[in-house]
Amino acid sequence: MRSASSMELTWLEDFVALAETGNFSRAARARHVTQPAFSRRIRSLEDWVGTPLFDRATHRVGLTEAGRQFRPAATETLRRLHQGREAAREAGSSEATALRFAATHSLSFAFFPDWLGSLAPSAAVGSVRLISDSMQGCEQVLANGQAHFLICHYHDAVPNRLDASLFKALPIGHDALQLVVAPDLAAQDPATLPYLAYSAESGLGRIVSGVHGRRISQQPVFTSHLAAVLHSMVRNGRGAAWLPRSISGDDLAAGRLAAIGPATPPIPIEIRLFRPRARQSAQAEAFWLLARAWAAGQGLDPEAE
Repeated sequence: MRSASSMELTWLEDFVALAETGNFSRAARARHVTQPAFSRRIRSLEDWVGTPLFDRATHRVGLTEAGRQFRPAATETLRRLHQGREAAREAGSSEATALRFAATHSLSFAFFPDWLGSLAPSAAVGSVRLISDSMQGCEQVLANGQAHFLICHYHDAVPNRLDASLFKALPIGHDALQLVVAPDLAAQDPATLPYLAYSAESGLGRIVSGVHGRRISQQPVFTSHLAAVLHSMVRNGRGAAWLPRSISGDDLAAGRLAAIGPATPPIPIEIRLFRPRARQSAQAEAFWLLARAWAAGQGLDPEAE
C-alpha cells in the first residue's frame, strides 16, 4: 500500500473521469492510457484512500458511499489546482485580469455577445476570453478552474454535473426547445419523420432526453452535439430536431421552419450563469455583482443559486 505522500494528481483526474463515464474502457480512452494502466492507477488511489471508491459488481461502474463522499473533495482539489496554475501562468501578462467564460456552442453566438453588451460598456467589463464547447466540455473547464463562469441552458428536471455544494448559478435569460421541421414536412406524422438527435455531450440533448425521452421512439438518423448543425440539417429537409428558439426563432417567424405540435409542446428552459462558490479574482467577483444587479433589473430571480 502506498503512503499518503505518494498520491498523484493523475489519480484524481482518473477518478473523476471514471465517476463521470461509469466505464473503465471509455474512461481510459478519455485519459489516453491503456485500460490495464488506468485500472492500476484507480487501485492505487483506492489504496491511498484506504477503501474501495467504485462498485465494480454492476455493468455500469458506480461510486461506493466512500466514493460519493470523496468526489466533491477530488473535484474541488482539481479545480483549485488548475485555477492556481492558470493564475500563475497569467501573472504579469495582459491576460492576468481577463474574465474567462465557458459557454455552450449554441449560446456562444446566439446569446453571449448581446447579453455581455447589455450588462455594461466593454470598458467596464474589461478583457474577456470565451471558451466555446459542448456542455460536457464546459462543465469540465469550469470544474478545472480554467474559467470563472459557465453559461448554459438549464432545466429543473435535468440536473447538470456541477456539484451544488461547490457551484452556484444565476438565471440570466429564457429560451425554449421546440421540435421543428422544414415546412414541406410539417403535415407528416411526427412519429414517421427522420429524427435528428443530440449526442451525449450535449446539454440540450440531456434536457430533451430528460423531459421527453420516453416519448421519442425513433432511432436517430443523424447525431451531433451542435445545435447549429442540426439546424442546418432541418432547414435542408433532412428530418425533425429539437432546436432552441434562440437559434430557430427567426426561421420560424419567416416560415423557413415549422413547429410540430400540439402533441410535442415546447420545453421551457432557462439560461444560467454558473460560478464556483469559492471566492474568485476581484474582477470575477465584481462581474458577478454586476450580473446579479442586471438580472434583478430584468425581473429574473437572483436567488436560484
